[in-house]
Amino acid sequence: MKSLKKIIYISICFTLVLFTTAGFAQNLTGVVLDNTNGKEEAIVGATVHWLGTKVATQTDIEGKFSIPRTKSGQLIISFVGYQSDTLNISNETDLKVYLKSENQLQEVVIRSGSTAIDRLSPHQTEIITSKALAKAACCNLSESFETNASVSVSYSDAVTGAKQIQLLGLAGTYVQMNVENVPSLRGLATTFGLNYIPGTWVQSIDVGKGAGSIVNGYESMTGQINVELQKPDISERIYLNTYVNSLGRGEVNLNLAKILKSENGKPRWSVGLLTHGSTLQSNIDKNHDNFYDLPKYTQVNFINRWKYESDKLMAQFGVKFLHDNRLGGQIVKNPLALDDIIYRFTNSTNRVEVFSKTARLFPNKPYKGLGLILSGIIHDSKSQFGFRPYDGKQNTIYGNLIYQDIIGNTNHTYKTGISFLYDNYHERFADTLMKRTEIVPGAFFEYTYKYLDKFTAVVGARTDFHNLYGTIFTPRLHVLYNINPDNALRISAGKGFRTPNPFAEYFGNLVSSRTVRFLDRIKPEIAWNYGFSYTRHFGKSSLIVDVYRTNFVNQLIADTEHPQFLYFYNSQGSWNSKANYANSAQIELNLIPVNRLEFKVAYRYTDVWNTIGKPFNQDITVRKMFIPRDRVLFNVGYALPYDKWKWDFTLQYNGTRRVPNLSPSYQHTSYESMPIQYAPAFVNINAQVSRSFRRWDVYVGGENLNNFTQKNPIITPDTPFGTRFDAGSAWGPVVGRIIYFGTRYKLGGII
Repeated sequence: MKSLKKIIYISICFTLVLFTTAGFAQNLTGVVLDNTNGKEEAIVGATVHWLGTKVATQTDIEGKFSIPRTKSGQLIISFVGYQSDTLNISNETDLKVYLKSENQLQEVVIRSGSTAIDRLSPHQTEIITSKALAKAACCNLSESFETNASVSVSYSDAVTGAKQIQLLGLAGTYVQMNVENVPSLRGLATTFGLNYIPGTWVQSIDVGKGAGSIVNGYESMTGQINVELQKPDISERIYLNTYVNSLGRGEVNLNLAKILKSENGKPRWSVGLLTHGSTLQSNIDKNHDNFYDLPKYTQVNFINRWKYESDKLMAQFGVKFLHDNRLGGQIVKNPLALDDIIYRFTNSTNRVEVFSKTARLFPNKPYKGLGLILSGIIHDSKSQFGFRPYDGKQNTIYGNLIYQDIIGNTNHTYKTGISFLYDNYHERFADTLMKRTEIVPGAFFEYTYKYLDKFTAVVGARTDFHNLYGTIFTPRLHVLYNINPDNALRISAGKGFRTPNPFAEYFGNLVSSRTVRFLDRIKPEIAWNYGFSYTRHFGKSSLIVDVYRTNFVNQLIADTEHPQFLYFYNSQGSWNSKANYANSAQIELNLIPVNRLEFKVAYRYTDVWNTIGKPFNQDITVRKMFIPRDRVLFNVGYALPYDKWKWDFTLQYNGTRRVPNLSPSYQHTSYESMPIQYAPAFVNINAQVSRSFRRWDVYVGGENLNNFTQKNPIITPDTPFGTRFDAGSAWGPVVGRIIYFGTRYKLGGII
């Protein structure tokens, strides 16, 4: 406890006051609600416009809106079936509006779907709301995408318990993972980072496809995922979640929020505390191979954040802390072994992060803003893979100064600024040492042109000066064309650049007897991504079709074709190369035929290829491993009035995928003549039912209800120190059916 207090004290001392970009746009914001029978419900699609002008917007999936300020002092809010409301606006910054039902009907409840497309953004962005997160156990971020068609999640191996995501047919390492617009789950955190953010901390998740905005950096290639956490000024005063499942995993999450000072009914100072504790201590070995199917673990983490808001300044700052311990591998000594040696996997991770976000507001010029984001991270991870140790350390400092203004009028806006990134990595695996220090100052400019509500174009570029790799130029383009109010077309193109971390990103492959060999000096990965999407809205329902392609100029290859080696080398191409590329096409239909009933049906096709063969001086292009060609998602959810009872059912079909040939008799002598092997397709079924009371929710559900598991996910588990041992080639579920039970307690009314 003393060491923990010391860490917190040191972290707070190093906290750099940061200031949120949330107020950059300086729009008038608010939320429109129905309060029939005393229960608040978001009103989706309400029209918000300034009297005497053409400036208008609509409320989103959570009833929220943001509208540019005008000289008109009267704001009109209207929706079919409700009485319109006219508000006199002066310096208000955040509104909470309740519309009254016409005729005072008893059963008028306007409901929203669990996901929505950001209609105003030229970047194809899906918003996953807290309602969607409640459809599953959602104990951490990796479990938040169970009902999402675009992002798929799977275990990376059969021992460590690490999970990985895929977007547009490529691994999550090519997705820029932000937490409240701060690059966070990167570097060494890519291994277990998805397990580090509890689902109860999450307010919403924005999933953007294609190259992201240059304002947030140069690392986005296939997409950008931004996680918004619970805010201290608008969250429940007390939120308590408990969870336990049939494997023995237990979790407790306690969120606290309090407004410390208010003026004129608006909060000035507020503070929030998000806490999480989770553990699994059962010996789980359902396939009887004497290896833990899931590692034993204990995780404790928290966030303490403070927020200040005035007419001219908005600031947030805080500290995050995480401690995670894992134990996997053999459960007991093999009775046939001639010695007492046992194969164990262990991991201990400590992570401290301090952050600050500051925005300078200009009440008389709502289109103008100045913001500063700062963060610092210390990440320390130690592991053991049998006899082979791993020690990884990362120190990161990040800063981003952003200025926003107009050119002439609000049809022409721009963002510009400077950024700074310092990364220091020190990794040692067995006798291999990898260390580097990256110092990257940069500058960016992003111009937005908007013509009425018809056309929006965002053109941006940034130049970064890398101390190791020279000057990096990153252009991005996003275009939105609203054919009519219900049909929209988006196109995007952009370049991405990232420095890979082989050990952290292919952590699961280290659970093997493979000899690690670097055939090249690792170079940065560079890729171009371009694509388009079409969205059709009809009522509350929608149809989305998108097609994207990613071409690598250089890609790091983790070659596992040889059962006894893990080769790392560079594979080069060009912006339109056919050497290393990924094609992704998806069609998704979201239906809300009647209130409280939702259907989601989606099909995704991926075609991903890599050029490999350098260990034998050969050059062959083959399908990338572990990427299913086809994926189908079906989800249906139904709720009784006022969400008293809710049912949810999800079916996922995962198509065939190429896997390595790990047969004990296989001898890898040529890439040109090697046999191509595929894993079978499989189906996963999840379901949940929940009951809501005045302040309590009780939920029970199941994952992988059809009890499908990969047979023999570990190769030669009886001889883990032999030459063919491999636990890093999992392609399907390792654990079968899981039943879970949980409760949620909410006490609102922040004081």
